[in-house]
Amino acid sequence: MNASTIDRLPVVVIGAGPIGLAAAAHLIERGLDPLVLEAGPTAGSAVREWSHVRLFSTWGELVDPAAEKLLAPTGWIRPDATAYPTGGDWAERYLQPLADLLADAVRYGARVTGVARAGRDRIVDPGRDEQPFTVHIETSDGREERLTARAVIDASGTWSTPSPMGADGLAALGEKAATDRVSYRVPDFDDPAVRARYAGRRTAVIGSGASAFTALALLADLAADTPGTHAVWVLRRGIGASTYGGGEADQLPARGALGLRAKAAVEAGHASAITGFRTRAVSCDGDRLVLESDDGRRTDPIDEIIVLTGFRPDLSFLSELRLGLDERLQAPTALAPLIDPNVHSCGTVYPHGVNELSHPERDVYLVGMKSYGRAPTFLAMTGYEQVRSITAAIAGDQEAAERVELTLPETGVCGGAGLFEEPENTEPAGGGCCAAPTTLQIGTAAPASPSGGC
Repeated sequence: MNASTIDRLPVVVIGAGPIGLAAAAHLIERGLDPLVLEAGPTAGSAVREWSHVRLFSTWGELVDPAAEKLLAPTGWIRPDATAYPTGGDWAERYLQPLADLLADAVRYGARVTGVARAGRDRIVDPGRDEQPFTVHIETSDGREERLTARAVIDASGTWSTPSPMGADGLAALGEKAATDRVSYRVPDFDDPAVRARYAGRRTAVIGSGASAFTALALLADLAADTPGTHAVWVLRRGIGASTYGGGEADQLPARGALGLRAKAAVEAGHASAITGFRTRAVSCDGDRLVLESDDGRRTDPIDEIIVLTGFRPDLSFLSELRLGLDERLQAPTALAPLIDPNVHSCGTVYPHGVNELSHPERDVYLVGMKSYGRAPTFLAMTGYEQVRSITAAIAGDQEAAERVELTLPETGVCGGAGLFEEPENTEPAGGGCCAAPTTLQIGTAAPASPSGGC
């Protein structure tokens, strides 16, 4: 296939979430044809799974400029820029209208199972860069198809691959057996069945980020209505100055409020925290559960476990591509030092684009949450800047691709739960913890587990 023929092929965008749809809008603005492949049945399928959670970014930070330009002629009304939407609001009032406008450029029920260079596996060099990409998909009715693309933008996110509770990054012993009482998502207490699951029970919340704060807040509110409800906050490090995030210094006020409300709840005695606890196992104690740490400590019996220890990218369908990924974060090698949660808060990461997101395999890009690998600091506006830069590069406008058009807010709740932190200010071990508000960084809650039992 010659170069002119390849240039007429669409750019495949994997995922019809916020960043994938923004990429499509920027491609259209550049006169390029996008083809968005979405595994779910609607736009923002993953976002809808945490539809009850309020974001800590405002509408003004959650609408991509190129997408807004496409929507404006349709009569679409932009929500109040100062308001904080829920995930459901974001999906219904912005993502779905944008996807509807893109019409046939979005295919639902199309799960990507593999991406490669046409006729070239991972090890073949000759003529590699001159070949288009082949994209294998499986449709919702079980059919397999192979598509061809000039470039691939993977905006599939990390929602489908939450991290387990084990401190070593693997499932704790007994975690799979206890799966009917382990959840990997922020609970929705507007659902009567979910509310009944946690009401009057002791629930362990494992994690130290925005999602954990959110779950603790909801459990604290439930405890106020239902006696006997208690949250046990399981932390891998001690409680110190950075435990509760940026607080009033955070330039995203709702994000700062997460930590402040969590701190207030702990100090009020609504919950207690177990610190320096690195989970290695979960076992049954009658009809209840017990967590065990690497140092042999055991929790008092608990009824439910909510695991909010972060996410990791699914790289399995990209195995035939030559990606340059950091060995720790699984983020692009040039980006990883800029987002390392051992060093940076959200705001200390300068805006980045095509230069930081390029790989040895030309014209393939990981964007959005997936580009951050295991780092927890991603913001939607960062993803919008990523795809603006990348689409400019694909269109051949290198000057625009390398231009920075974003200023990020400073500080934040960015000490990821996956780090091996030395205790900052170790406090006595207790059992449990508590509260924070219903706000969330994009994509930090996780999907429910399949059923199982002890």
